[in-house]
Amino acid sequence: MYLNNIFTSPEMQQEYLDIFISSLWPLIQGALIYTIPLALITFVIGLILAVLTALARLSGIKPLQWIARFYVSILRGTPLLVQLFIIFFGLPTIGITIDSFTAAIIGFSLSVGAYGSEIIRAALLSIPKGQWEAGFSISMTYTQALRRIILPQATRVSIPPLSNSFISLVKDTSLASTIIVAEMFRKAQEIAAQNYEFLLVYSEAALIYWVICMILSFAQGRIERKLDRYIAK
Repeated sequence: MYLNNIFTSPEMQQEYLDIFISSLWPLIQGALIYTIPLALITFVIGLILAVLTALARLSGIKPLQWIARFYVSILRGTPLLVQLFIIFFGLPTIGITIDSFTAAIIGFSLSVGAYGSEIIRAALLSIPKGQWEAGFSISMTYTQALRRIILPQATRVSIPPLSNSFISLVKDTSLASTIIVAEMFRKAQEIAAQNYEFLLVYSEAALIYWVICMILSFAQGRIERKLDRYIAK
């Protein structure tokens, strides 16, 4: 009966259309001001952490390997939501207070670094040892061979899975709503709390997430095709 009223009553249709239109811009603002910047910032920081962690895992220095393994193990072995709660709600109990957006950056960056390090480590291991030997044979140091020979090849290998990780990260930023970051899903919660149209508003937020991810997937496909053409040459 409820669905019947929605689809048959012109008044209900108009009311739902008005709510949809009035909610659209606040949700888009949340995406532009918080969701997308949060994803971009944390991905860049997380990528730096991932490279450093992967290199530490592959180094011959035992203490670095242990630290890197512990970091990856604890971040991959605990839920991201719990990590965010520890950073935002837990740290103030020991005198460390962090604002919600910074806490979200820290939490997401650490998570991206842990998961991304495994992608980058696998990419580095996929490069034949002969590439290292070729660099050493022309008097390159370890750092020079890594920078000039290994990392460029590993980058091409790691771009597809890292692109998938970024798309997942965009969706995961919705968890920041739990620590009061005013990103898109938080805006959806606030709007739905006012008009009680949870299905409509949450579906609208889901639609915007889907559009963003479709755009990112299209960009990923373009990048991969360009890399394929480059490799083919």
